[in-house]
Amino acid sequence: MEGKLKQSRLKLDKAEEKRDKAAEKIPKKKQKRLYEKEKPKSKLDFEEIKAKPSDKLLDKPKPPSVVVQNLKKAPRRQVAETLHKEIAKEEDDNVGVKSAHKTEETIELAGRKVENYYHRQKLKPYADLEKAEKKLRTAQVNYSYNKVVAENPQAYSNPLSKWKQKQAIKKQYANARKAGTAAANMGTTFKSTIKKGANTVIAAAVNAVKNPKILMLLGCMLLIIIACGGMFSSCSVMLQGGFNSIVGTSYNSEERDIVATDNSYKDLEKELQERIDNIESDYPGYDEYRYNLDEIGHNSHELASYLTALLQYYKENEVQGELQQVFDLQYELTLRRVVQTRYDSDGDSYNYYILYVTLTNTPIKEVAQDLLTAEQLRLFEVYLETKGNKPNVFGDIYSETDSSQDLEYQVPAHNLTDAEFGKMLKEAEKYLGYPYVWGGSSPSTSFDCSGFVCWVINQSGVGNIPRTTATGIYNQTTRIPKSEAKPGDIIFFEGTYASSGAVSHVGIYVGDGMMIHCGNPIGYANINSKYWSEHFYAFGRLD
Repeated sequence: MEGKLKQSRLKLDKAEEKRDKAAEKIPKKKQKRLYEKEKPKSKLDFEEIKAKPSDKLLDKPKPPSVVVQNLKKAPRRQVAETLHKEIAKEEDDNVGVKSAHKTEETIELAGRKVENYYHRQKLKPYADLEKAEKKLRTAQVNYSYNKVVAENPQAYSNPLSKWKQKQAIKKQYANARKAGTAAANMGTTFKSTIKKGANTVIAAAVNAVKNPKILMLLGCMLLIIIACGGMFSSCSVMLQGGFNSIVGTSYNSEERDIVATDNSYKDLEKELQERIDNIESDYPGYDEYRYNLDEIGHNSHELASYLTALLQYYKENEVQGELQQVFDLQYELTLRRVVQTRYDSDGDSYNYYILYVTLTNTPIKEVAQDLLTAEQLRLFEVYLETKGNKPNVFGDIYSETDSSQDLEYQVPAHNLTDAEFGKMLKEAEKYLGYPYVWGGSSPSTSFDCSGFVCWVINQSGVGNIPRTTATGIYNQTTRIPKSEAKPGDIIFFEGTYASSGAVSHVGIYVGDGMMIHCGNPIGYANINSKYWSEHFYAFGRLD
């Protein structure tokens, strides 16, 4: 399937190139414009303009198709054929008339051939452009079809579903052209072309002859053609099925660009983490540093959904400005100096300097509400819900990879002898089943891993840890060997996702190789399972 996708991409590029070349060969109209001077008829100025069918000043509108141009000659030919039939009735009685008539027919035939050749040559650029646009439309449909099937191979395996998929894509491109979107350069739709051609036929017929029967015949033909156009439109709507929803809810950008863009955003987060890590060296001389830090990190699908809703298609090197704008709104780092007057044992006063470091992390889905229009925001919500039909584009995340969540596990009685651990467990079990929410730190928002542990520690009364990251919790504990871990200790993991700090996940150890943590959802998990044992980092005990 990958080979078909590349081949269809090459055909699409080739079709676009041929269409552009054909468009360049379309002759431009020249409009005569009179200057209002003493003798306006004696001086003409020619200005090169592009022909528009609605422009009354132009000599002729752009021919909609070769077929329509041939129809314009039909009334005149019918008159000539009628005259020849009348002459043929008498030619058998007069050899001279017969000879003259044959000569006349030969000359007329030659004249028509010359005339037809002239018209074909004149209309050739338009016919070539129409042919190139048709091939381009086919190439666009094939590429979109192969791209979606390559991304969802299991969903489309039988011939009927494949046929419906391709028909649905055709309908989507037609709707885009009708709405005047970026796909409009594919050419006019079938229905609009028929209407324009029919109007041209009627105008030509009125100018050529004054025969009401011919006009009536052409009017009937027009009604039939419009009715057929309506039938095609109705049938195409029936073929949409469910495929349109897949195309319309997918990330449009290439996967490599989506991942590269997300990595660029992570680089900004790493720079922020480095700045926080260097606070004490960059701002020396304080007696105390107090940190209140939200976790640094973002939901990668929120970022991809935002950029897709805003731009539809993007590349990593083209969206640095948008990334910086979102980053500046997501993170707010504030430093506040407080000077306290304190007294030593002798009763003498002195200044005590404290630096408060606060980091606020506003999730991208909240930032998006201030940056997107109402329509873009609706698209953002759809992309986020479906994860752009590419749920694994960013690799495995622990809350999705680990499937060992247990909501029914009971901590054995022999592990409940410690009173402080009992308080922690009682608080933690209130939230079993709560979903994982990036940046969440309270029951009203639900939790992420560090927000859950901080909340349990603080609300149970066994400690006081400001809202911080998994790494921040790690820095406020004392490392202990795995063999000495007991219920109530904190367990840390690394590499569960591309975090800015060394520690990426945290839970509360409950003994017997089990922990309670904010996975997806909050529940118990076996730390000796393959996944968690591979990502184990350390045990820590609250100071």
